[in-house]
Order: sequence, then structure tokens, then C-alpha cells
Amino acid sequence: MANLSPAQPCEDEALSLDQVVFAYPDVPCVLNEITLNIQPGERLGVIGPNGAGKTTLFLTICGVLRPSSGAVRLFGKRVIPGEFRPEVGLVFQNPNDQLFCPSVWDDVAFGVENLGYGEAEVAERVTQTLEQLGILEYRDRPPHHLSGGQKRMVAIAGVLAMQPQLILYDEPSANLDLRSRRRLIEFLHQASQTLIIASHDLELILELCDRLILLDEGTVIADGSPVEIMSDRPLMEAHGLEKPSGLLSHPPR
Repeated sequence: MANLSPAQPCEDEALSLDQVVFAYPDVPCVLNEITLNIQPGERLGVIGPNGAGKTTLFLTICGVLRPSSGAVRLFGKRVIPGEFRPEVGLVFQNPNDQLFCPSVWDDVAFGVENLGYGEAEVAERVTQTLEQLGILEYRDRPPHHLSGGQKRMVAIAGVLAMQPQLILYDEPSANLDLRSRRRLIEFLHQASQTLIIASHDLELILELCDRLILLDEGTVIADGSPVEIMSDRPLMEAHGLEKPSGLLSHPPR
């Protein structure tokens, strides 16, 4: 299996984590000396069992959580917890954590407005994003009247409209029907941003990502090719995962 040795951080990297440790008061060492470097334009998949630390990793990258030790840098600049960084956007696992405005339009416009753009620019960005995701028809609907899958697409739109350079997707295909899932995959295939996608949808990871890390108990167990890592049945099963059906034709390892 290919295991990539961490390179030294540099200003050209989209993201670098240097021996990042995080612990909740009642759960020691949720992240265990994570060192990770991601280049601009890279598409990284993050897999692991429930409780592996995937969501905590994302919140630490965004500066929502303060690491116990270590450093996080976005595009060469250290992340200061609580400091707003428009270069990065996070699509939460639960869309209800993101949607709070009276209409879909207001929710998608909220972030852009808070970036200080004028009314015309806000309207252009919101319209363009809703059209790209195929949900312009929802624009006047209250988010709480939408299905779970529809809410997820609106939450994604709210992040995309802000045009961050790096987007973190936490279970982006959860609750999507087949048509919406395919539309999302096609959209992400065309995305120019650096992407980090945490998902139990291993087929989605295979289709979208050019690199994969397997995370368990806050530790990076493997880092390399998605096909190579996911084809390793003993490795996957040892960490509570199954070899995806799309790789069943590959020889067992």
C-alpha cells in the first residue's frame, strides 16, 4: 500500500496540519498528532468508522475547535480559532445546523451578504449557485418545508455561493435520492476548488477523489490511492469498513 510521507509545509499548499492533537474534556485524544498536507486542486477523501474523528478534524481545520497542540495552516497562513477565514467552507453533516433563514434564497444569500458584497453581486451569486445545483425552484420555499435531501443541497449552495477555495464536505450524499446524488457528483466533478470529502458513501469517494486517508481513533492509518486502500479487505475490515462493491472485481488482498 502506498503511504505518503508528509512533506514540509509551504505557502503554496492549500492546507497543512502539523502534529495536530485535539481532545474533548471527557474524550481524550480525538485527534492524535495528525500531520497532513494537501495541494491546491487536490480531492481528498476521508473514510473511517463512526467516532474516528472526521467531523472533529473538519471543525479544527475551520478554526471552530482549538487544537490542544500542533498547527493548522490554510494557504500558508496559520488558522487562529474563532477567526473568520473566507478561503474555507464547511458543509455540515446535518443541514439543519446551517439552515435558519425564512427562505432558501435568504439562507444562500446570508454568507455572501456577510462578506460585504452589494445587492447585485449577492443576487448574481445566489442565482448562479441555485441554477448550478438544479434547485432554483426552491428559492422562495422555507427550508424547514424541504426534504432532508433538498435541505442538504441548499446547505451546499450556501457554502458554494461564498466561493471558498477549499471546501470540506461532511457526508454530502446523505439523504439524497439517486438523481440528486448523481447531480451532486457531476457538479463536484466540475468543481475547481480543493475538496475534502468525509463520507461513508465509498462509491462516491472512489468516483470523486484522487487521494484517500483512512482515519480511526484520531490516527491516520493509511494515506494513498483510494483504489489501493479500499481494495485491501483486511485493512478495511480491521477498521469497521467494507470493501466497496465497485471494487469487488479486484483480486482480494
